[in-house]
Amino acid sequence: MTAFLIFLSSFAGSFVQRVCGFGFGIFIMTILPYLMPSYQEATALSGFLSLIQSGIVLFSVYKFLNIRNLYGIFLTFCVFSFFAVKFVSVTDSGGLRVILGCVLILLAAYFLFFANKAAVKPTIKWQISLGGLSGLMGGLFGMHGPAAVVYFLSSETSKESYLAIAQAYFVLTNIYMSLFRAEYGFVTPTVGLSLLYALPGIFLGIFFGKKVFEKINRETLKKIIYFYMIIAGIIQIIF
Repeated sequence: MTAFLIFLSSFAGSFVQRVCGFGFGIFIMTILPYLMPSYQEATALSGFLSLIQSGIVLFSVYKFLNIRNLYGIFLTFCVFSFFAVKFVSVTDSGGLRVILGCVLILLAAYFLFFANKAAVKPTIKWQISLGGLSGLMGGLFGMHGPAAVVYFLSSETSKESYLAIAQAYFVLTNIYMSLFRAEYGFVTPTVGLSLLYALPGIFLGIFFGKKVFEKINRETLKKIIYFYMIIAGIIQIIF
């Protein structure tokens, strides 16, 4: 049953990310902490899966990538995520789940009600601010996408370039964090076995997500995701 749930959650997360450009970590980290032996192993598995998923998508859209818009936000991410991963290695996972629940609710509320009104601009100030928040969320919760996406939506001029830079960011950041997680012992044989269960779901999610990318109303889908984040956040806090 655990193997099937890992496959199913990987499929759903991959589908969401292929359609919206982000959301894999948000989705799957509401489920993996309950399926893996430890919270640390859940973040390690989420990182590996996000790396694979984003790498596949990036390969198909790399020609739209404007890599200059990556430098500042990625370097800031590296600094903050380093300390966040170190903190996770010595902290209690139960407390982190409560924090994760609160963060999910706040992020969902932000995206639902304020994202379109936020005056985020492609400047160094915003790269440092959102890169730092992305690093903290990636290291602590394995979901560093939302803060970075706010920046990329402002820095990019087309849907294709947004998708390309977001996936490139996820590839680089997940490589970086996976190295630290391995150093701190988060990568275990259970993570490797679970990765095998999840891979078919990743490929199927990309396949079906690509098919609906041009057809579905993405704003409606995003709202569904954000409402799910609120519900998932409440579950994390209560249970």
